[in-house]
Amino acid sequence: MGNTSENKEKQHICIGLLAHVDAGKTTLAESLLYHTGAIRKMGRVDHQNAFLDTYELERARGITIFSKQAGFTLGDREVVLLDTPGHVDFSAEMERTLQILDYAVLIIGGTDGVQGHVETLWRLLRQYRIPVFLFINKMDQDGADPAEILKELQSRLDEKCIDFTASQPQEEFMENLAMCDETVLETYLEEGEISEEQVRELIARRKAFPCYFGSALKSQGIQEFLEGLETYTKVPDYPDTFGAKVYKISRDEKGSRLTHMKITGGSLKVKQVLSGEDWEEKADQIRIYSGAGFEAVKEAPAGSVCAVTGLTRTHAGQGLGIERTSGEPLLIPVLNYEIQLPEECDVHQMFLKLRQLEEEEPELHIVWNPQLNEIHAQVMGEVQIEILKNMIQERFGISVEFGSGNIVYKETIEEPVEGTGHFEPLRHYAEVHLLLEPGEQGSGLEFAVSCSEDMLDKNWQRLILTHLEEKAHKGVLTGSDITDMKITLVAGKAHLKHTEGGDFRQATYRAVRQGLRKARSVLLEPVYEYRLEVPSDMVGRAMTDIQKMYGTFQGPEIEGEMSVLTGVAPVVTMGGYQSEVTAYTRGRGRLFCTLKGYQPCHNAEEVIEAAGYEPDADMENPTGSVFCAHGAGFVVNWDEVDTYAHIQTELGLEETEQETIMKTQPAQPYKSFDEIRLDQEELEEIFTRTYGPIRRERNAFQKTSRTVTAPASPRKAKPKEPEKEYLLVDGYNIIFAWEDLNELAKVNIEGARNKLMDILCDYQGYKKCTLILVFDAYKVEGGQGSVQKYHNIHVVYTKEAETADQYIEKTVHEIGKKYHVTVATSDALEQVIILGQGADRLSARNLREEIQRMKEEIREDYLEKQKKSGTYLFDHLPEELSDLMEDVRLGRKTLK
Repeated sequence: MGNTSENKEKQHICIGLLAHVDAGKTTLAESLLYHTGAIRKMGRVDHQNAFLDTYELERARGITIFSKQAGFTLGDREVVLLDTPGHVDFSAEMERTLQILDYAVLIIGGTDGVQGHVETLWRLLRQYRIPVFLFINKMDQDGADPAEILKELQSRLDEKCIDFTASQPQEEFMENLAMCDETVLETYLEEGEISEEQVRELIARRKAFPCYFGSALKSQGIQEFLEGLETYTKVPDYPDTFGAKVYKISRDEKGSRLTHMKITGGSLKVKQVLSGEDWEEKADQIRIYSGAGFEAVKEAPAGSVCAVTGLTRTHAGQGLGIERTSGEPLLIPVLNYEIQLPEECDVHQMFLKLRQLEEEEPELHIVWNPQLNEIHAQVMGEVQIEILKNMIQERFGISVEFGSGNIVYKETIEEPVEGTGHFEPLRHYAEVHLLLEPGEQGSGLEFAVSCSEDMLDKNWQRLILTHLEEKAHKGVLTGSDITDMKITLVAGKAHLKHTEGGDFRQATYRAVRQGLRKARSVLLEPVYEYRLEVPSDMVGRAMTDIQKMYGTFQGPEIEGEMSVLTGVAPVVTMGGYQSEVTAYTRGRGRLFCTLKGYQPCHNAEEVIEAAGYEPDADMENPTGSVFCAHGAGFVVNWDEVDTYAHIQTELGLEETEQETIMKTQPAQPYKSFDEIRLDQEELEEIFTRTYGPIRRERNAFQKTSRTVTAPASPRKAKPKEPEKEYLLVDGYNIIFAWEDLNELAKVNIEGARNKLMDILCDYQGYKKCTLILVFDAYKVEGGQGSVQKYHNIHVVYTKEAETADQYIEKTVHEIGKKYHVTVATSDALEQVIILGQGADRLSARNLREEIQRMKEEIREDYLEKQKKSGTYLFDHLPEELSDLMEDVRLGRKTLK
């Protein structure tokens, strides 16, 4: 801590190590740290004592699972070294690290050459525009030929891979560098040399890729490589204003949440306030990690990488300060697994625990399926599954299993379509119009605004964009996530008095779903880009297999005795083909697969039929909208929303095939207020989710792709028998929520109870439901609880240590599956619980409105009957005599 001022003056540079598994990446990290004096002794992976293998499973398996940080001094620079996972199952962890790298070192095995995963890494480095140094390791082994390796690098990766070792003749070295850039070539022809600054610039702009050869284990070529890093790297220029990029979330041994970030501008000080869109938190502690240990510092300057405690709302890829948030990752899991829990395990509690794990591994996409009561996760492969099982056992003490894996499909659309969403239950209002357009393959989702501020204020427009980005929107073919699409806000409408932020969330979600329902949707499947090496006499068998797997191939190219096929093939058909290749080539064949992305599914109809997804029955993602008439909300089916919409955009889009089909079918009648209870489950689910606590190559299958449209209203509603209804009322909650009863309770609590009981008796007589009024008696010492019949309702007093909430929750659980149950309460927590049990919720305010509506209807009915009835004697008596007879009738006077 004594050299704080000296550290501030040093320049910082961040370098990451990347490699295919078993290329010697962690061994190179050990060697670099040792030769720069950062560690006193070199550890070894096979001896389980490597400095950066800090996790027990890493030492046991001999692979890197999590990215690790270490530091060393190189000249006048402080180098942050990040060791990333090499195994393909942990590629997502590696990709997250790329967001903060200034330079990358790609390690190649001297005898293995360029393997499939190396090409994936190269593509990622190109995508993130990271300058690359190459270190060809294990050159001490038999068969390692520098010339052959360099030739392979230039043909498989980039022709600008250049030998930077001292063995290279100077003139040849200069000529190779000059050929990388026209400006440098002109300088070389004029002056006969190239300056070090020009070389640094070539490398920084990815115009040249230095290659060094050696053996990390035997410390061969390490010193020369370090000298190259010192000479040919340049420190980025950082602004004075604070900025930081979050690349990782983890937890330490004590369970404290750590936000790992690189400072990209200014500096970060302890207790400095950091903020996001809707949060502000302080940086409690700043840690600079090196292996398993760390040093707590008061300030982290620009260029440094640190871990911060005290932040709970951060996530990987997030930008803080002036830094922008990163886009979607390129490497994503293509397999979906059910996490099978022990029978005694609470699925809801386990789901919350697994969400903590998802913070650290965002690619898991932990999802709870409420219909099946199952938890699902997306996983890269078998090795990651084993690691996850160990982590869950260690962290939560629960042994889980993973079910059989399913392919993760995605959906897109074929042509532009407008989607309309309207959300207008009583005292709420929002309408959103979106233009959905197909994007280029692999483009993901893009969001834009093309809406006048005269129509919709800027703050509402920004809110709609937030709602578009915050959710993984589901398609209508199989319920898979949508992708490769541009969604533009083209129109919207708010109400000056009744619109709240949550209203636009619902309108936005419904607009997306309605547009998808109208569109021609296309099912996408993940595909591999493969390289298959087989003996030349077996290439015919290989080509036949590829065709059977609905793949494409180029070549074959002849390389000695081997033939090489390259192309793409569906993940679902090529999975497991490696073992087949090994068998029929007797171990001589090799298959390298890397995920290319998503393309139209080769058997879309089959997959859609097997999924059995019904978009209109998905209550979590409704396709219709909610409108209001005569003081009550009603649901409008997706195919009629455009007719009811309050805004006509006139985008001039052609009518879709789905709309044409729907026009030939009879329209479904919309639901009146009397029928609104049939959709209460959907409306209440919406309300709770909204206001309760809530992230070009040619198409290989173009010839075989199919456009599939979601079925239009495939099911007809069957007549249902009348369902017995129960209404459970939280007594004291209602009393203290109604102003008149609350005032009465301050004077006489029993009087308030009796008045509520009388009101509910009238309400039950009108509704004809079974009404149970529950009062807390949990503080009554020795109380056994009681159930009393008060006229036509049941009154329950809970027993000692049992609250009304607990009694209601227990009752709903017992009868909720058999009967239609509604709970009247304004307790927000209780609302969430009873909705989870399958019951409807009625707030204190809504109950009061229903009772008032009941009284008005009774009064109107009475007056109507009075009009239709005959004449009465008192109607024709003189006024004084009529008043006297009325007093006699009421007992106030007697006739003498």
